[in-house]
Amino acid sequence: MKWNTRLTELLGIQRPIVQGGLAYLAYHELAAAVSNAGGLGQLTAMSMESETQLKDEINLTRSLTDQPFGVNFAIGQHGRPFEHMLETAIQAGVEIISVTGGNPKPFFDQVKGTKVKVLVLTAGKRQAIKAEELGAAAVMVVGQEGGGHLGKEDTGTMVLVPQVVDAVSIPVIASGGIGDGRGLMASLALGAEGVEMGTRFIATKECTHAHHGYKQRLLQGTETDTMIIKRSLGAPARVIRNVFAEQITRMEASGGGYELLKEYISGEANRKFIYEGKEEEGFAWAGQVMGRIHDVPSVSELFERMDQEANEIRVKWQQ
Repeated sequence: MKWNTRLTELLGIQRPIVQGGLAYLAYHELAAAVSNAGGLGQLTAMSMESETQLKDEINLTRSLTDQPFGVNFAIGQHGRPFEHMLETAIQAGVEIISVTGGNPKPFFDQVKGTKVKVLVLTAGKRQAIKAEELGAAAVMVVGQEGGGHLGKEDTGTMVLVPQVVDAVSIPVIASGGIGDGRGLMASLALGAEGVEMGTRFIATKECTHAHHGYKQRLLQGTETDTMIIKRSLGAPARVIRNVFAEQITRMEASGGGYELLKEYISGEANRKFIYEGKEEEGFAWAGQVMGRIHDVPSVSELFERMDQEANEIRVKWQQ
């Protein structure tokens, strides 16, 4: 299929599909595969140890693809400073960045005067309007079905996307619960110009950093096998349901604050599961779409399948 939306035109891509930041998983292998298949691949800057590693990953991605790709910056309540990493991306000539979590204004201040296009992840209409006012090229809108950090209002993608589409003039990218051609077409029907997918990309061949056990949990699980942690901290996030995650919510229910929880919700605890498959020692992000994941294709195979599914829907619409 030939896709033509404001998002494909804005980013110079062939398919209106953006790969999510995917903490500790979005490196050059996956980013290049997504971009080569026609979507927008992304590196995840704040999972990297240094500016040198980020620069190396940018160069490695460029050695594998001549297509556009972006760098994602996930900034949380207790995240480390990002300015030096953003400057590295700018100096390396990256022209697309995405911002998830936190206040995006400092990013716009720092990229002012450059060619960088900024995409902002939002979880509500007010946030999307503010992002547009700041100068966002597009907004990604995540519903409560998504994996990782979500909005506080528990609004689903089906309701949230058209609300934001009606409130802003820039392209809207739907996120949360999307992993196939039907999700893509549904998002376009809601007024979005494309989709962002995270969990679906973990279960691909090119997501080489994800442990086999992590991928198997995605294949075996259903939409009910996820849960929300960190709600008491004002930063709700969806993970695979396991004993470790349930311990986190019990600690939250008993009044445990950040100081008590920080080791349990740390990047180290995350990596124990996603890198080593040690479920008893960590947690793993996943959205409800895991109930729709049944195999581990290459990215190109996934996109070809999505094209076929979307085309079948388009034919039905035209009948």
